[in-house]
Amino acid sequence: MTSNFLGIPAVKSAVAQAVILPVPFEVTTSYGHGTKNGPQAIIEASHQIELYDPEWGDEIQNLVKISTERVVFGNRSNIAKTACRFTSSFLIALGGEHSITPELIKPFKERYPDLSVLQIDAHTDMHDSYDGSRFSHACAMRRVQENGIKNIVQVGVRNTAKEEQRFLRPENIFWGDTVDSKTILNKLSNNVYISFDVDGLDPSIMPATGTPEPGGLSYAQALLLLRDVTQKKNVVAADFVELAPIKGFHSCEFLVAKLISKLIGYKFISHLL
Repeated sequence: MTSNFLGIPAVKSAVAQAVILPVPFEVTTSYGHGTKNGPQAIIEASHQIELYDPEWGDEIQNLVKISTERVVFGNRSNIAKTACRFTSSFLIALGGEHSITPELIKPFKERYPDLSVLQIDAHTDMHDSYDGSRFSHACAMRRVQENGIKNIVQVGVRNTAKEEQRFLRPENIFWGDTVDSKTILNKLSNNVYISFDVDGLDPSIMPATGTPEPGGLSYAQALLLLRDVTQKKNVVAADFVELAPIKGFHSCEFLVAKLISKLIGYKFISHLL
């Protein structure tokens, strides 16, 4: 059963600044499996995070109103329908496989016509179809393009297929552990959606994912990128996807929970300090 992110007291979504939305959707995983267990694992791990952060100088729940919503079950259209309720808040969805992203983005594209996407990922995910499905996790960014978002900046990429190249903007791809925040920010519009596939991280710190690739971002690199983009852009929503928890090995979900908690702080607190 889902409990509150960070283990903090419940806050009604109507007054929340940040909304945590668990989406344990898993239909098209093609190698390792278990992303449906990701949201609950992240929330449980978040209970081990100290609420006080020296960077903020206080406990986060005293500075930001955070609600944790009920789990989203059902098909992809139900994901988009649910996300529509939170376009006035800072929505952070917990996946689940990457195919949830096109559905989550739809209502934000309607609200922010200039919306761009910062994708942290080992893969470009631009297949038009994969394993017979146009809605595979490997097609996530291709479907995002079809939602009308052309400006996708891809960071951490180590694997891409020849057939995907016709849909890519090579100048918007940052390979491996190359992170140039200034250049990345210059390529994004003012309103940004962050899609964070955990396989964008180096598998030495993130083995708990279905399609790991050698190389990738360190925790420090990911943290700095999240800080820089939230300070310079209007980050309207985010998702963290493709975590497949390993039984008895909790560092991966703790890492993701920590990134999320820091992202919330960067969004609402850093600019006030």
